[in-house]
Amino acid sequence: MIERTAGIVLYHFKYSDSSIITHFFTEKFGRLPVMIRGAGNRKKGKHNIYLQPLSVNDLVIYYKEFREIQSLKELSVIYTPTDIYNNLIKSSIALFIGEVLTSVLREETPQKELFSYLINSVKYFDRCKTGIPNFHIAFLSGLCSYLGIEPGKRKDTGQNIFDFINGSFTEVPPVHGYYISGEVPEVLAQVFSASWDDIKNIPLTGQVRDDVLSALLQYYSLHFPSLKKINSLEVLKEVFQYGSS
Repeated sequence: MIERTAGIVLYHFKYSDSSIITHFFTEKFGRLPVMIRGAGNRKKGKHNIYLQPLSVNDLVIYYKEFREIQSLKELSVIYTPTDIYNNLIKSSIALFIGEVLTSVLREETPQKELFSYLINSVKYFDRCKTGIPNFHIAFLSGLCSYLGIEPGKRKDTGQNIFDFINGSFTEVPPVHGYYISGEVPEVLAQVFSASWDDIKNIPLTGQVRDDVLSALLQYYSLHFPSLKKINSLEVLKEVFQYGSS
């Protein structure tokens, strides 16, 4: 059966000398791996420019419900985040976000609200001119509600411990031991209750940003065991160290 759907590129890998498999998050089917023949050849890989992380494409596929990997018939671009590709910090963040999404988005079912969140995130990030190094933190905090792990709001400033298991701010360390205290919960409290525009204006030093991101990844990994080592994380930190302000 031939089907058409919009899809956001998460990542791709080489399958053979002439083919790659690209994982998309699609509007119609959710997470979907697609075989793209010819894209593995540098000279003939006309689709490669459309397959960068967070590209938004229109896919026409030969779809079979129980097939593990679908086959591509046609591909065209819906939205190319040009500024993301041309900006080293943005492209590194896009790679990181794509890798995280690959780990946590497992369902092959439509999730239209989540798909809209991802589309809006890509367009916002592509247009963003300031606060770029905070975007992935804003993105992960916003994504929580679509994944069913939205934390509770901090009720007062005395709650300076964040409980990773229950997703809550407390005054007393939980007995299970999965929590963080100190400066990070203060920042997390701001992040979880702020808009993207507000988050990009939160002043974070490189070390505090790293600590907040590590806390968010630990929170995610406890609720999504499929999220293991993020290979692009060290690259992202290095790019921030030498290129961010």
